[in-house]
Amino acid sequence: MTVRRAVVTGASSGIGAATARTLAAVGFEVICAARRLDRVQAVADEIGGTAVQCDVTDEADVAALADLVGESLDLLVNNAGGALGQKPVREAEIDAWQTMYDVNVLGSARVTKALLPALIKGQGTVVFVTSTAAESAYEGGAGYCGVKSAQRALAGSLRLELFDQPVRVCEIAPGMVNTEEFSLTRFGGDQARADAVYAGVPDPLVADDIADAIGWMATRPAHVNVDRLVIRPRAQAANHKVFRVTE
Repeated sequence: MTVRRAVVTGASSGIGAATARTLAAVGFEVICAARRLDRVQAVADEIGGTAVQCDVTDEADVAALADLVGESLDLLVNNAGGALGQKPVREAEIDAWQTMYDVNVLGSARVTKALLPALIKGQGTVVFVTSTAAESAYEGGAGYCGVKSAQRALAGSLRLELFDQPVRVCEIAPGMVNTEEFSLTRFGGDQARADAVYAGVPDPLVADDIADAIGWMATRPAHVNVDRLVIRPRAQAANHKVFRVTE
């Protein structure tokens, strides 16, 4: 029986690490890619996978990842990304916007382009991890909503371009997911602001919820393409409408 092989970017923590564990549990041999080699090595060791240091904004790192993958690949999960800041446009930190675009959009494009020949040969699947930030704008979200919308457009264009190829292109758009780093990174290490995002929200999603959904998407029959899956906690009806328990 042929072993299915997967690449997960941003696999050192959060959704990426959880996805690597989930895929390994359902039989994938997982190549775990991330900037922080020590962290991603620990994940790979845990699941019997392969760790590779890869900054998705670095052409040489991505080329090395493609060399490691070789001629055939079953699954690519474009998870590397994240948010920086939540300031209104009048106070926008353009450098932060640029960084978000470089990682979320250009990083996904760079990795996908490099691995596409292997995915075509392997009749594989590409999963883009976007966000409900691509669903609608919100105050302070112009930068992040913009880059996630661009990443969504990337997924949609790729699906159209590959309509005659044996490659599935899927998107998962998570809502509120309480991971150890996402909001902390967004707010520059301000733990109080990071905690406030989820304060009073009964049962926000966790990384394993998203990983479970990605595992389901990736293991559908080959003729089934899950174009887009929007997944939120029950308490979040929309980006701006969240139920919170108050004392």
